[in-house]
Amino acid sequence: MDNHDIRTLKILEEIDNDHVPSQRDLAVKLNISLGLVNSFIKRLANKGYFKITSVPKNRVRYILTPKGAAEKARLTYEYIQYSYRFYKNVREKLKIILKDLEKNGIRKVVFYGAGDFAEITYISLQETALKLLSVYDNKKSGEYFLDMEIKNVSSLNPNDFDRLIITKIGLKEDLINEIVGKGVNRKKIVFVDWK
Repeated sequence: MDNHDIRTLKILEEIDNDHVPSQRDLAVKLNISLGLVNSFIKRLANKGYFKITSVPKNRVRYILTPKGAAEKARLTYEYIQYSYRFYKNVREKLKIILKDLEKNGIRKVVFYGAGDFAEITYISLQETALKLLSVYDNKKSGEYFLDMEIKNVSSLNPNDFDRLIITKIGLKEDLINEIVGKGVNRKKIVFVDWK
């Protein structure tokens, strides 16, 4: 499933809700430009997935058509399959990596990143003797990951753990360089190729 299909699904989901989303709202939710949203709206309306009607002046309402509902159902099914395959693939990779760490005497780990990927890593960690000590993520500092308070990377002490597992999705070298900049030896960093 590519970004185009995911964006189409998100737009159809928003249109199917009871509220009337503006194109600006859609751009923020999808994290894309307003012009790109406008292009998507026009293309999807031309395909007959929804009708555009005018509500009071300068306001539009999108009404999902049966064809649009069928496309939304198809894309939802594809998205669920894609998510399941992604989850299964990542769990297999993590199982190998974590068992290898365990076999090499590693016991104490920390996570760098507190999103969905961290949750999958945490689940995989439960099948090993590895212990999660802390979770670091500057954008979520002060919030909670499961029952742990998420810490700011500035408080990272390289002597407190055996390995740091990057559980943040981003460019590999950028993430590694940021952590190395905090005094962590590259050999202590574990990066999981989640693709």
